[in-house]
Amino acid sequence: MSSDPDLPVVVEEFAELHRSLDVGLAKIDGRLALLSQRDGQIDKDLTDLTVRISTLEHTRWPLPTVAVLAAVGALAVAVWQALGH
Repeated sequence: MSSDPDLPVVVEEFAELHRSLDVGLAKIDGRLALLSQRDGQIDKDLTDLTVRISTLEHTRWPLPTVAVLAAVGALAVAVWQALGH
């Protein structure tokens, strides 16, 4: 049986490749977890903003209503002044 002198070097290189692969996979897992957390936060923020916009849209005064109220107010002031009060 012949002993290959390069065999320990190959085994060490294989072990180093294995460690590098493990470290790389751990980094990828960490980055994926961070991206997943950020995605969840963005979804929450988007939902909150959608609720706020809906609330603002429902509580605002429509422009035609404001225009009618201003016209009625101006008419009332004009009539009051015309009557001499």
